[in-house]
Amino acid sequence: MEALVMTIMIMVGMSLMLKLTFHGFSGIATVAVLLAVFIVFSWEYATGMSKTRISDLLQQPSLMLDIAVLIAVDAFCMIAFCFLQAQDILSRSQTIMLTVLKWFPGILIFPILMSLLTALIFSLSGVDFALISLGMAAVLLIAVPLLTYALKSIIPESDIRLELTFLINLMVLALGIVATVNGRTAVTGINEVRLDSLAAILALILSGTIAGIIINNKHLTKQISKLK
Repeated sequence: MEALVMTIMIMVGMSLMLKLTFHGFSGIATVAVLLAVFIVFSWEYATGMSKTRISDLLQQPSLMLDIAVLIAVDAFCMIAFCFLQAQDILSRSQTIMLTVLKWFPGILIFPILMSLLTALIFSLSGVDFALISLGMAAVLLIAVPLLTYALKSIIPESDIRLELTFLINLMVLALGIVATVNGRTAVTGINEVRLDSLAAILALILSGTIAGIIINNKHLTKQISKLK
């Protein structure tokens, strides 16, 4: 379970960095400041956590269900952003929705940063907790813009970054389903085919295929129009 959670954390962070590549410097700086301020004001709560307590929480099926819901909400918001960002012409309501989704950093990134701060506090025993949170906040202020521009330079094509964001969030959504199953049915097995679960997985695969085709067609259309 811990490996699964770690994988989701990495993917959520990567997804946020990719989305920030569609921002200007002001947007990137704003999100970096928001994350840094969150870390500065959350160190007191982080000190009340421990690795044992976190491990115990991850073994609770009810909590895993709640986390799976948050994962689904975050992933669907990012997928909606990808769909809207890929369109050339947007209505007024779609433009507003795209703006909101573009500036929305997500929900999961905050508990992820909290868990990282907790791990850092317990690995640096004897160091002042407030100093550790300030140091992590300073690292975020520098690392978020650097990682964003590094991704932008490595993958200069916006269409490829958008498609990569979409695929990552499909994986996050799938891992969220796995986390839910692991929390609910890891002990008790079943011998029947769950048609609703099968239909959900097929719908997920189909939606990803259709979205990939649409994005690829838009990319080819742009290339053809440039050649003309």
